[in-house]
Amino acid sequence: MIKSKFIEHSVVSPLAHATEAEEDINPEARWIAEAQVDPAAFEPLYRRYHVPIYHYLRTRINNDDDAADLTHQVFYQALKALPRYKQQQVPFSVWLYRIAHHAAINISKRTPQLASWDALPETLHPLMEQGVEEQVLHTEAVADLRLWLQQLDPSKRELLALRFGSGLTVPEIAAVVGKSQNAIKKQLSRIIQSLKEHYSHEQ
Repeated sequence: MIKSKFIEHSVVSPLAHATEAEEDINPEARWIAEAQVDPAAFEPLYRRYHVPIYHYLRTRINNDDDAADLTHQVFYQALKALPRYKQQQVPFSVWLYRIAHHAAINISKRTPQLASWDALPETLHPLMEQGVEEQVLHTEAVADLRLWLQQLDPSKRELLALRFGSGLTVPEIAAVVGKSQNAIKKQLSRIIQSLKEHYSHEQ
């Protein structure tokens, strides 16, 4: 009997330790389960995601204060909807960005917003120089980029915001906006190519 218990413990304990180690590496599933029971346990999820969600919304909103207010609204909506969230169906990050995505669309319908040029990767930003003349040219280039973004179709600005403002992967973006990965990849490629052609013509 003693030998039997020893064998049982020697087999089960390492698995238990492995599970605990996995939770320590990626505790998000545990945070979600706890927050679904106790809203006060939502704080770790908020700490993990509030900055990237804010950065995403800032690319869609004209000023910092409004972006911050909308960020709080997104997390409030997420907290209310969390008991109905099922981890097996979609990753939490995608689920959260869908809420932010719809919030951004709703506010843009009420008040047209200018896209931020910060949503683009640094390699596509106008170059910054040190001289006074170069600084003036840089300011003009930034203004031109803002105008280019403003003239983009809203769905294309959304892809730029998700990809470069939030750093989401193509599969994650596809899940957020409800399109195929191949379609998202092609659209992003075309948008970046269009920007490059725009600047080549300007020069």
